[in-house]
Amino acid sequence: MILPVFLYGQAVLRQKAEDVAKDYPEIKKLVADMYDTMYHADGVGLAAPQIGLSISLLVIDANVLGDDFPECVGFKRTMINPDIIERSEEEILLEEGCLSIPGISEKVSRAKVIKVKYLDEDFVEHEETIDGFAARVVQHECEHLEGKVFIDNISAIRRQLNKGKINSILKGTVKCSYRAKAVGK
Repeated sequence: MILPVFLYGQAVLRQKAEDVAKDYPEIKKLVADMYDTMYHADGVGLAAPQIGLSISLLVIDANVLGDDFPECVGFKRTMINPDIIERSEEEILLEEGCLSIPGISEKVSRAKVIKVKYLDEDFVEHEETIDGFAARVVQHECEHLEGKVFIDNISAIRRQLNKGKINSILKGTVKCSYRAKAVGK
C-alpha cells in the first residue's frame, strides 16, 4: 500500500525514533508498504518517521544510482534499529534531496565510509562496512531516526536562500508527484 510521505514541519520528523521490538505487529507488511511508497515517490531511501511512525526502521534501494555510483548496484537493505558504529574521517561533499523536503537539494558533507549494525526484516543481525554514495544514503536515512533532516547540515545562508521553498512546504502549497501529508493537512 502506498502511504503518504510526511513533509517538513511535521512533528514526527523531529522526534527520536523508538527501537523496534521483535514482536512489532505486521513488520513485514510495513516494510513492503514502505518500499511501495518509496518506489512510487521515486526515492532511494525512506525512514519510518517519513510515513508518520517514530520507530527505528528504514528501507533503501539505491540500485537506480548504479550507473553513476557503482557501489549502489544491488544495494537494497531493510534496516531495523540501525546504529552507525564507525565513520571515516574522510568526508565527501555531494548534493542530496529528501522526499520530506520536495524541491530542495543541497550539498552535504558526509563520511565516505561507515560501519553500521542493524537487524534485517527477519531480525537477523548484520554488521556491514559501506562506502561512497551508499554510505551517504544510509547516513541520510539514519538522521531521520535521530529527528534530523538533511537541511540541518547546510549553512545558515543556504537555509535562508531556500526559505521561500521551505515556507511553501510548511504552508502545504508545494506540489508533489506522490502522496504527501503537509502540516495541518
